[in-house]
Amino acid sequence: MEISEATRRDIIDNLITTNVRWSGRLEEPEFLNRLFDFKRLPSTDHRFSQFPTAYEDIWQHRVNNYDWNDDWLFYDPRFNLLHCEDEIFLRFLCEMLHPVVRSDPEEVKLLRQTFNSFLRRDGYEIVERTRMSGRPILAARLVQLSGKEILQPLKDAFEETDSEYVMRQITRMESAINDDPDLAIGTAKELVETCCKSILKERGIKLSGNLDLPKLVKVTAKELELTPDDVPDKAKAPNTIRRLLSNLATITQGVAELRNIYGTGHGKEADTKGLGATHAKLAAGAASTLAVFLLETHQKKPM
Repeated sequence: MEISEATRRDIIDNLITTNVRWSGRLEEPEFLNRLFDFKRLPSTDHRFSQFPTAYEDIWQHRVNNYDWNDDWLFYDPRFNLLHCEDEIFLRFLCEMLHPVVRSDPEEVKLLRQTFNSFLRRDGYEIVERTRMSGRPILAARLVQLSGKEILQPLKDAFEETDSEYVMRQITRMESAINDDPDLAIGTAKELVETCCKSILKERGIKLSGNLDLPKLVKVTAKELELTPDDVPDKAKAPNTIRRLLSNLATITQGVAELRNIYGTGHGKEADTKGLGATHAKLAAGAASTLAVFLLETHQKKPM
């Protein structure tokens, strides 16, 4: 159980104190039937033999007679929401926000924000998975690093420089990772190119021809020599470091090439899809790691 009992109680207490109807516009048995196999859940009221399962039991006491408290579900051992598997608890929350259950987009938005404020303490969040009639269908996942978190070391490294252009590239990439992955991927490639060319220019190195990104990184790595004097087996270290940097450059270059294949434009069919935020984070992360290493090495190494 990664979602703690404390987090579950906080969410449940919030639902109770704000009088949220967890079943939305559905009757409670109908809502629960979307999540649980009622055939396997017995009735708790043995006075009525005509109620052999939980469905009839709940219908009798919450629809027909309405003689159970509104918060009965949270303390019913058959559902065990305080101690059930994480998947069941998260499905319950997501089902509360389903378009069939709730029709008010603002209510869904506010409930989702509330749930996430608690769930993030345990490393989970509720996000949009797909859409139904223009409204989101949500699912839970482990919290993923945002563009801001991925690029913070890069921003820290460049904020002491006077490169306004690079800072604009970082800001553009950060804001585009989730909203425009193609733009973020292209910017990641451009940022490494800018970083390498700036370092080489400051060191008085003139480039011949139009080098692709891996070759540009190779030239920069060679110029920086890269290995501190006090590293043992210095003769072997540069090749290893250059290979690592080349791999980072290849990742960035490769994702950018994928962007050209799957991105917008070129008369593609209407249902063609570009790369997603996951690919953008890969490109941005590789570009950030590479650029920070090159910049810090350049700043420490005398020209």
